[in-house]
Amino acid sequence: MKPIISFVELENRVISATYRRLMVRAKVVLVEKASGRQLPEPVTTIASPVPVGALRIRLPDTIKPGTYFLKALNGRGEDAAQSADFEIG
Repeated sequence: MKPIISFVELENRVISATYRRLMVRAKVVLVEKASGRQLPEPVTTIASPVPVGALRIRLPDTIKPGTYFLKALNGRGEDAAQSADFEIG
């Protein structure tokens, strides 16, 4: 079964997301849609082997307004899942 990451909401510069079937040590990163650039922060690492989980990711003040998505990378750094696009204002 394929891993899934789902954007839930953005409130007060905190992203809420859920995931399914991400392996331990998978990394969840923020990607700017226009450039396709993976941002160096924030990066969240999956530490628990639960089949379904939730993430809360605080955005640093350096993140500019625009369209973004979350991407999950497996332990080898390969794309595992991607969320829907969302706007940061």
